[in-house]
Amino acid sequence: MTESTPDTLVPTPPRDSDPAIGSLLLDGTTGARQAYDPELATAQDVASDADLPLGDRLEAYEDLIDSEIGDTDLVRARNLERANGLRQLYLKFEGSNPTGTQKDRIAFAQAMDALRRGYDGITVATCGNYGAAVAMAARSAGLSCVVFVPENYQARRLAEMTADRAEIVRAGTDYEESVLHSRERAERSELYDANPGGANTAIQLRAYGEIAYEIYDQLRDAPSAVAVPVSNGTTLAGIHRGFASLFRRGKTSRMPRMIAGSSLRQNPIVQAFVTGAATCEDLPPEQIRETEVNEPLVNWHSIDGDLALAAVRSTNGWAGSASDRSLVAAARAIRDQQGLHAIPASTAGLHALLERHRKTPLPGDRYVVVLTGRRS
Repeated sequence: MTESTPDTLVPTPPRDSDPAIGSLLLDGTTGARQAYDPELATAQDVASDADLPLGDRLEAYEDLIDSEIGDTDLVRARNLERANGLRQLYLKFEGSNPTGTQKDRIAFAQAMDALRRGYDGITVATCGNYGAAVAMAARSAGLSCVVFVPENYQARRLAEMTADRAEIVRAGTDYEESVLHSRERAERSELYDANPGGANTAIQLRAYGEIAYEIYDQLRDAPSAVAVPVSNGTTLAGIHRGFASLFRRGKTSRMPRMIAGSSLRQNPIVQAFVTGAATCEDLPPEQIRETEVNEPLVNWHSIDGDLALAAVRSTNGWAGSASDRSLVAAARAIRDQQGLHAIPASTAGLHALLERHRKTPLPGDRYVVVLTGRRS
């Protein structure tokens, strides 16, 4: 597979001056928010009513989660298989979650935990998707929500957060500083801290582990490998933990190799793997160049990076990175060949998988790639 071959996944990237770089989300593709099923209106009303008994609210909220969160599509990508000479490639498409990404899984799990533990509000730092997910989950649970956003970042999902009655606070020059401000607010105002890397890490990993269970339910075994886009590393670490549980209980015959994909030289997990570092080391903050495309991937400090790095190494997996132009080209190929509108950043895992396959052909087996976005 080479970039000059017309039917490969990643065609020759456009030049920096190409107009395509000006609309990197491909026809406005985002993790588009979707309304709940109308039949769940009563459940939402009960869950969000602070005057009702807590038991009733928890039961109603659990109904919302069971009906709306997870159980996302696992689609066999036959056209991408043919284009790239790879057998049995599956796309785990998280775009059918209410806000269009896997972030809903941990947002609703933590809102449920906050409700159960008697919190009145929840806080989180975000550059976009996670804030939208937490705001929606909090509103549905009748919780207040405070979302911290870096001062100079123009989060394209602020309108959704505001519509869900979240309080938006501009604080910090980058995501990592916004997390610190959110944690301070949580302690000062007795809010539930939904940020990664805190006391609720186990809840987050367990929620993402559901992705592994859903893959198993459809394939009836673990695939050869699972490719995941990484930023903080929580999603990959959670999926790995889910497969580890399945394997430990004898449900699967093997552990899948975990593949991490991220932005070129902008993520500590990939850099640690490439350099052979024992743990994830912080990158120089001035090195980070956030763009409209790579924003969901970049970090100078990956909060759960060591967990993700350990998962990659313990499964004999690998990590790779991609340029913005390669991510956009991959999203365009997925749209054209499979009819799915994936957020370009979410194709980083797929890019890492196929780059390895291009250099050293992978054996005929089953491979799963996690994507976010929306259907066409």
